[in-house]
Amino acid sequence: MKKKIFLVSTAAALFLVACGINSGISSEQIGLRKASLENENKVILADINYSAAQPGEASVYDRSYENAPPLIPHSIEDLLPITKDNNSCLSCHDKAIATDVGATPIPPTHYYDFRHNKSMGDVISDTRFNCTQCHVPQSDAKPIVGNTFKADFTNKDLLKKSNLIDVINEGVK
Repeated sequence: MKKKIFLVSTAAALFLVACGINSGISSEQIGLRKASLENENKVILADINYSAAQPGEASVYDRSYENAPPLIPHSIEDLLPITKDNNSCLSCHDKAIATDVGATPIPPTHYYDFRHNKSMGDVISDTRFNCTQCHVPQSDAKPIVGNTFKADFTNKDLLKKSNLIDVINEGVK
């Protein structure tokens, strides 16, 4: 028993000594951020311009990969803030009117409550009202890191729409 206590004590001491040794890697050397967190007021933000096109005037961008949340091609300046009780996006993108106004309709996944495993009918799920949680406005920002990814769409129709609910339900029914 004394040997076990000695071994555990020795291991704990070695662990504490190892934790006390600083490897000398600063927070600036880890990740993409090149400024100290203590000097945030010295950070210079990139000059980025967002689309100024109004809804209905902008070109729709292809998705980056199958079932990716589509980018917002128009200005959202006058549409914010988005709340559960005030969501201006629904005035064009609600499935009941989107086709008539030429907008991308909200997909079936947004009308389904995955927490309770039930369809919400014609009402957006409580977890899907905040559009900008997944969808972002298109900008002219230059990539910080190079990207050579090329999506391989198995179905070219998915460049402009989603079949995520079908993928989720695959093998379930």
